[in-house]
Amino acid sequence: MRDPAARPKVTVASLQEFKRRGERIVMITAYDYPFARLADAAGVDILLVGDSLGMVVLGLESTLPVTMDHILHHTKAVARARPRALVIADMPFMSFQVGPRSAVRNAGRLIQEGGAEAVKLEGGERILPMVEAIGRADIPVLGHLGLTPQSVHRLGGYRVQGRGREAHARILRDARLLQEAGCFALVLEAVPPGLAAEIRAALRIPIIGIGAGPDCDGQVLVLHDLLGLAEGPAAKFVQRFADLAGVARAGIAAYAEAVRHGDYPRPEHTYEA
Repeated sequence: MRDPAARPKVTVASLQEFKRRGERIVMITAYDYPFARLADAAGVDILLVGDSLGMVVLGLESTLPVTMDHILHHTKAVARARPRALVIADMPFMSFQVGPRSAVRNAGRLIQEGGAEAVKLEGGERILPMVEAIGRADIPVLGHLGLTPQSVHRLGGYRVQGRGREAHARILRDARLLQEAGCFALVLEAVPPGLAAEIRAALRIPIIGIGAGPDCDGQVLVLHDLLGLAEGPAAKFVQRFADLAGVARAGIAAYAEAVRHGDYPRPEHTYEA
């Protein structure tokens, strides 16, 4: 068991070692300085500045409107926490799809300006030129297959992927291609557990699941989902490990009642003349 307070800085090489030793990798999203510090103190291995911030922080309906400016702003905040965890920034929609040149330029901004230590790209075979180009710029790349939210319109909604022989084979093939293109690890989202287990066994790099079952090298969840801060029904794979929304509502309601009844501020909250 790794001691959160004593653990060394997590790097891309560390994740490879975790896989070799059979140690599960813990990854969550983070979007600001306070939660980055809390997650790091709790011993999380990877902090992902996900484009999910569009939905859970900015109130957008999908990840598609998230821009480079959004991701840069939040990556800078997370990086200021100086976490031991590896900081990875999502490359938002249209920041890499146009071609290798713009992909490298935007990935470089996330490293140089944002303070990220790696970037994440969604997609399979079609993004191989971008993955390879970013890798040639010495920027580590985390791949993402299965349910890829930036492709929600092509996929026809937020649906489980990899069902059926053809879809199963395509994702397995894409996983192998991403490994050979230089990805240091791979996120598998919303795929049958058997497919995730097969990919894990076939690849040298760590497989991090989200809705992909237990047979992965690690797991990732959205911070607001696991802490009970997200509104509305959760995805099937989400477990809420806390109810911070309930705690926050109760605290704010207590404050409002104290103000309205004149119980706050009391003398001990005021300064002497």
